[in-house]
Amino acid sequence: MLDAVDAVLVRELQRDGRATFQALADRVGLSRTAVRARVQSLLETGVVRVVGIVHSAVVGAEAVGHVSITVAGPARDVATAVAERPAVGFTALTAGPHDLVAQVRTRDDAALAAEVDHIRSVPGVEATEVFRTVTTVRDAHAVVRPLDRISLDDIDWRLLQELQRDGRAPYTRLADIIGLSQAATRARVVRLMRSGVIQVTGLADPLALGAAELGGFGLVVTGALRRVAEAVAEQEGVRYLATGFGRYDIVGQAEASSRAELVGVLDAVRAIPGATVRESWHHLDVVKESYAVELPDKPPNGDTPA
Repeated sequence: MLDAVDAVLVRELQRDGRATFQALADRVGLSRTAVRARVQSLLETGVVRVVGIVHSAVVGAEAVGHVSITVAGPARDVATAVAERPAVGFTALTAGPHDLVAQVRTRDDAALAAEVDHIRSVPGVEATEVFRTVTTVRDAHAVVRPLDRISLDDIDWRLLQELQRDGRAPYTRLADIIGLSQAATRARVVRLMRSGVIQVTGLADPLALGAAELGGFGLVVTGALRRVAEAVAEQEGVRYLATGFGRYDIVGQAEASSRAELVGVLDAVRAIPGATVRESWHHLDVVKESYAVELPDKPPNGDTPA
């Protein structure tokens, strides 16, 4: 577990991965030098990773499928094989209706179907069930707000590539890479973040923050789907929520410091009018969690969608 100061620093980095050391120092009441040392230690020990997460509309990866998988034999071997696919951003071994779950993100439904076919071909996979996301209502790490219309050139694209690798890359290094002044580089990065093209955030080790328990749930809804989804997304502990088509109307993910607290999150969801928990599952081990996408060498032609 982190001490109180480090915990605040991690939360601030989750909110703004490029927050200056001075801003962080003002937040926790320590010197800039002390905060720099603490942040460096958090990064080096892997307690937090600061990355840039590119909006899915920018890279044309808006077809998202949540795949529940039943296996024969060792589930970890299957989870490891599934996690090797670049289109798979999340894989976890679970206790519940299925043996593991995975999130797949592709450019369109045809590519999504091909990825699911590949998962079905992995030795040990007995059955798969797919929930096709239509709208992501909440995601603690990815950009879910509408994307402003913005034109991207080769320099912007290179910045996106670098920020995906290291969200806190210094402006001096970024400026050297793209061949602009620090001021011009800073202006470009700020523009990319404010427009929603990229979100720079800290991905924290849940155990370090006391979130030792992670679980998923599938809901069926009576009444207005969007209203119910927004109410569920507002519940403390819900870190991901999406509406779509499949066995459920809504798929979500929750985190908590204990199993009792995780039960409390699910009970709060059950108390929302119109929401029924059809299934829930416990994440025993997260095998992969990645928000990086493979960017083409060149930006798409024209402006990004509004």
